[in-house]
Amino acid sequence: MSTEARIKSRELRNARAAAERRRRKRTRLIAAGGGLIIVGLLVAIVISLTNAAGNGGSPAGQGGKAPAIATAGGALALGNAAAPVKLEIYLDYMCPYCGRFEQANSGELEMLVADGTVRLELYPLSFLDKASNGAKYSTRAANAVATVADLAPDKVLALSTALFAHQPEEGSRGLSDEEIAALARNAGVPADVVNAFTGRSFEPWIATSTQAAFNTGISGTPTVKINGKVFEGDLYTAGPLTAAVTAAKGQ
Repeated sequence: MSTEARIKSRELRNARAAAERRRRKRTRLIAAGGGLIIVGLLVAIVISLTNAAGNGGSPAGQGGKAPAIATAGGALALGNAAAPVKLEIYLDYMCPYCGRFEQANSGELEMLVADGTVRLELYPLSFLDKASNGAKYSTRAANAVATVADLAPDKVLALSTALFAHQPEEGSRGLSDEEIAALARNAGVPADVVNAFTGRSFEPWIATSTQAAFNTGISGTPTVKINGKVFEGDLYTAGPLTAAVTAAKGQ
């Protein structure tokens, strides 16, 4: 082989070797890039699963915006947090028995909250939506009360009393949004708060709180608990509940 031929052969081998080195480098970069993509996807998946796990068991994580005075359990807390007696009331604004309970006890409940005896926790439930011919009256009424609890909590009991004083029959479509708004205005709820009813901001929270209440063993309304224990006395006559609260205060 001539000297010129040997030189050309060597140059060809060098060129091929250089091309192979470039090919291998590209392969490594592609593999590394793919690895980074895979690692990135795995990190994203782990973060997503972690966030989902963090929210999965929490009503706050699933139930939307809660009123400012809401408890973790789904109640609207009224009165002195340090009151000697915690009184929990589970109600539905379509429930006729809740109406009877309200008629008998509302005045005394207001007095017990006002004098610092009771920390009142109201649970406005919506399980009787099915009894308002698709109008979701229980949810709409509870949303109005929750909105007032968020923006004008001192008017919660006044609105609750007004809703029961004008309670529709179970099985009807219930009060219209306009009628609920009129009751709220007449109960002293500020106009800007009443206007916020139409946003229905607390309907998801109400649905979640209703389910959470039944998950704890609540099976109907009204249900009343004094310091965590279900009150088994007469709910529909004025006096027995107040007497039980007074006795609990002295314990």
